[in-house]
Amino acid sequence: MTQGAGKVAVFDVGKTNAKLVVYDTASGRELVSHRMTNRVVSHGPYPHYDTDALWAFLIASLKAVAETPGFDAISVTTHGAAAALLDEQGELALPVLDYEHDYPQEIQADYDRIRPDFAETFSPRLSMGLNLGAQLHYQKTAFPNEFARVRTIVTYAQYWSGRLSARFATEVTSLGCHTDLWNPALGRFSTLVEALDLSGLMAPVHSAFEALGPLLAPLAKEIGLDADQEIPVHCGIHDSNASLLPHLIGRESPFSVVSTGTWVVSFGVGGDLGRLDPARDTLANVDAYGRAVPSARFMGGREYEMLTSDMEPVQAKASDAALIQAVIARGMMLLPSVVPGCGPFPGMTAAWVSADGASGAERHAAICLYLALMTRESLRLLNAGGPILVEGPFAKNGLYLSALSAFSGRSVLALEGSTGTSLGAALLAGGTAPKASEDPAVVTPLGTPAEIETYQRLWLERIAARC
Repeated sequence: MTQGAGKVAVFDVGKTNAKLVVYDTASGRELVSHRMTNRVVSHGPYPHYDTDALWAFLIASLKAVAETPGFDAISVTTHGAAAALLDEQGELALPVLDYEHDYPQEIQADYDRIRPDFAETFSPRLSMGLNLGAQLHYQKTAFPNEFARVRTIVTYAQYWSGRLSARFATEVTSLGCHTDLWNPALGRFSTLVEALDLSGLMAPVHSAFEALGPLLAPLAKEIGLDADQEIPVHCGIHDSNASLLPHLIGRESPFSVVSTGTWVVSFGVGGDLGRLDPARDTLANVDAYGRAVPSARFMGGREYEMLTSDMEPVQAKASDAALIQAVIARGMMLLPSVVPGCGPFPGMTAAWVSADGASGAERHAAICLYLALMTRESLRLLNAGGPILVEGPFAKNGLYLSALSAFSGRSVLALEGSTGTSLGAALLAGGTAPKASEDPAVVTPLGTPAEIETYQRLWLERIAARC
C-alpha cells in the first residue's frame, strides 16, 4: 500500500444503518464514529432510500469531526444492489430504489427473457431487486417518462462520492456484485447493458482507489474546513468487498472471509469458480483489483434479528457445555430458510425440529448452530481452503464461531472491533492493513467430533427429505 492520508473519513452506508467513521490509516484504528438508521421511505413511486436524510447526516457528521479528530481524505462504502439515476442537472430523476421491493410478475418474466447467462456474468437470478439489472429494467418499464430524463447511471457508493466531488463514476466491485451488468472474465459491461439500451447512460468505470477530485469548495466551507485545505474524495467500494480488501493486502491465499451484517457474505479466496451453483446463491464478486472471487450469501443477520426479536438478550457462549449438550442430545434444530428466496436453500421455508418446550436459551443456541451450518454450507460450495476469518457482529458470537469451526473442520478466527467495511474503505486512501501476525487466537471447536458429525448429518438429511 502507498502511504495513506493521515486520517480518512469513511461514509459507510449499510442496508440497516449508516455511519461516518474517521480512521487513522497509519494504525488502522477507528478514532470516532457517528451512526443513524438507514430508513426506507414507503411513499412515492416505490419504496426507496431516504437520500436526503443520509446526505444531511453525512454533512452534519463531517462538520462534527472537521476539527477533532479532523480528516485528510474522504472515502465511501455502501451496500450493493443500488444505483442512482441522474438527470441532466445531476439530480435524481427517480428515487434510489430499495432492493427489497418486489416487482409485478409480468415485469419479472420479461426481465428473465433478456438477462445474460450465468456463464457470462457469474450472477445468479435473485429475488426482488437484488439483481441491479432487474431494478433498471423495472424502472425503465414502469416509469418510462421519468426514465427518459435519465442522463447518467451511477452505482450507489459512487453516487455519494460524486455528490461530494461533482465527478460521477461506476466502479467494478459495485458492478460485479450480482448485478447482471458486468462480465468478470472480460472486465467490461455485460451484454445486458446493450439489451437495455443503457450504453450511453452508464457513468465511466473508475478504480475504487482513485481520487475522483477534491471535496467541492462550497461543501468544504459548509463543513468548516480551512479554505486552503484540499480533501481528496476517493471513488468508493461495495461494502462486502471493502471487508475483503484488508485481507487481500495482508494475507496469502487460500482463505475465506465471512463478512457479517444484514447479509452473511462468504468469500473463498483461492476457491473454484467452476463449482459455483447459481441456484444456491453462489456467485463471483469482483474485488477492488478487478479479479473475480467465488462468493456465497445468505441473509443471516436479518434472520438472527427476526428469530431473536422477542427474546431476552442472551450472551452466546460456546463454554456453556450443558446447554449445548441438551440441544444436540434432543436433536433440536432449525431448518432453512428463515428468509426464503436467497442463500444455499432458497426454495425452503424454515421449520423447527424437536423444539417443543425448549427454553429461550436452548432456542438461542439452536439458532446459532443454524447460522453456523448455513455459513458452512455456503463455504462448502466455494471449495476454498485455509482459515476462516469472521468479521462484523457474528465475530462476537462465541457459540456461532465455535460451531462454525466444528462444522467446517477449519480454523476460525474472530476479527472483533470495527467492521471491516469501514477499514477497507479507509484503505482506498492508502495506509496500513492488519497483518496476519496480529490475528487473534484460533477459536476452539464446539463439542466432540462424533456429536458434531451426527448433528450436521441429521440437519442435511432432514433438508434432503423436505426437498
